[in-house]
Amino acid sequence: MDFDTIILGAGAAGMMCATRTGGRTLVVDHAKNPGEKIRISGGGRCNFTNMYAEPRNFLSQNPHFCKSALVRYTQWDFIELVDQHGIAWHEKTLGQLFCDGSSKQIIAMLVSEMERAGAELWLKTALVDLAKTESGYRLTLDKDGKRVTASCRNLVLATGGKSIPKMGATGLAYEIARQFDIPVTETRPALVPFTFPEGRFKPLAGVATPTRLSNDHASFDEALLFTHRGLSGPAVLQLSSYWREGEEIHVNLDPEGTLLDALRNQRQKSGRKALTTELSNHLPARLVDALKTDIEMDGNLADQSDAKLQVLCAALADWRLTPSGTEGYRTAEVTLGGIDTNALSSRTMEVTSVPGLYVIGEAVDVTGWLGGFNFQWAWSSGHAAGTAIAAA
Repeated sequence: MDFDTIILGAGAAGMMCATRTGGRTLVVDHAKNPGEKIRISGGGRCNFTNMYAEPRNFLSQNPHFCKSALVRYTQWDFIELVDQHGIAWHEKTLGQLFCDGSSKQIIAMLVSEMERAGAELWLKTALVDLAKTESGYRLTLDKDGKRVTASCRNLVLATGGKSIPKMGATGLAYEIARQFDIPVTETRPALVPFTFPEGRFKPLAGVATPTRLSNDHASFDEALLFTHRGLSGPAVLQLSSYWREGEEIHVNLDPEGTLLDALRNQRQKSGRKALTTELSNHLPARLVDALKTDIEMDGNLADQSDAKLQVLCAALADWRLTPSGTEGYRTAEVTLGGIDTNALSSRTMEVTSVPGLYVIGEAVDVTGWLGGFNFQWAWSSGHAAGTAIAAA
């Protein structure tokens, strides 16, 4: 069976690419349904892009690599596509865009666009063997338990990373990269909760509070959530991409810097009120109670001098913790690292040393922040490869 293009992976990047390639295109995926990560994203409403997406929101050993694809297919281009399909959406926070209805609308939109472009979709189909030929590539596929041989001129790797293996994630792209001597950077779980030993925060499980979470590499002002296993929430997921084992993190429980003035003002009005009672008006009461073992909080407001309040607020603004690790690929939203961008053309996503082989989406060493950025990279990189194939 001969195709112009075969795309391995029916996720966000692979399906977007298939809408652009032209010619006879086949999309292959071992899952029962296309776009499984799209389906579960954003609590089932798919945070499909971010209004403020730009290169600074992406991590890579080459931070300039993503610029070409992102500028040629922007968040506004994808929003226009969503609007054309009549999918209602809203901005939640920090430019994050979600479907008003279901994430399945985005999957249906992409499938519809693939059908319009004439692309075929084979599900429950696994790659058994891959070989380079003089004219392109030969693939042996297991389709519904039957062996099928297919050939193509262009092959696109859109198989994602290792994150969320229960969704079927594998390191297939990295295995193929090794087959063709394509370098792969170190891969790590990213956008993932931190863990701590001995259930340190188990009594605080479910408590959330606004924070500024930082280390020596990055800082994020978003919510922190205590869990039975450690710390989660948007601020933690963001910082995890910049964290390494053994590193300390800084938790600022007064990110707006207003606590000292608030305590001083309340001291004038209600000096007999317990300091911990007043703190519970600004921080979750369970958190205040837990912090009493590490930070001096005895007495009433009237007992607190300006110097004591300054020491207290300084401690709350720089609570230092050292995670024991992360929850790993089991819950990581993305994989940090991947196929080395030095091996790819930033304009076409083609492997420079292997003609006709393209790599897009999460498989590439480009990782976005939390908040729709990784989907935007999928749309942009898929578009770049697809239009390059169509123009070749």
